[in-house]
Amino acid sequence: KHTNPETIGIDVGIESLAVLSTGEVIDNPRFLIKSEKRLKLLHRQVSRKKKGSANRRKARRKLSKLYIKVTNQREDFAHKVSRRLTQSYGTIKVEGLNIQNMLKNHCLAKHISDASWRRLIQFMSYKAVTCGGQVVEVVAKNTSKECSSCGTIVDMPLAKRRFLCPNCGFVAHRDVNASHNIAKRYGRTDQNLTPVGH
Repeated sequence: KHTNPETIGIDVGIESLAVLSTGEVIDNPRFLIKSEKRLKLLHRQVSRKKKGSANRRKARRKLSKLYIKVTNQREDFAHKVSRRLTQSYGTIKVEGLNIQNMLKNHCLAKHISDASWRRLIQFMSYKAVTCGGQVVEVVAKNTSKECSSCGTIVDMPLAKRRFLCPNCGFVAHRDVNASHNIAKRYGRTDQNLTPVGH
């Protein structure tokens, strides 16, 4: 069972896997990126072997094993993080992201897949139920641009990591600001909460 009825917001990302509205940062382990050199080497070895040969089959098995290892590392990490969070907090709020569409961006697709946002959210969703809690999806619009202190919208290009509100002077890392906004927003399964913008 979760030990804390508190509601938290989680902003998922590439620089860090997740930033919580409590200020906690969960690092992105980047399992695929760390294995890239070895994967490229194994891909080259496969391409150099004669098609249909025993050596090519052996090289393909080595390559397949490394991909399976990366997948298992991601799954294990997502299980551990989701278990800890769902046991620690009563309501976990996340952005309702269209991850499938985001994967169409070839510059980000590899990094998004490596971070395994979808798996983390899926694991948290079913684990939360067994802990008596819930995972709530909220509107993603402007979570990084809106000041979590006063609501002012600030232009925040992706390269800009520090949020500074010109209206009230609030300063925070952009992901921390976003996680505060996520924590405060209305979600489909929330009860007795005020919708965003009301």
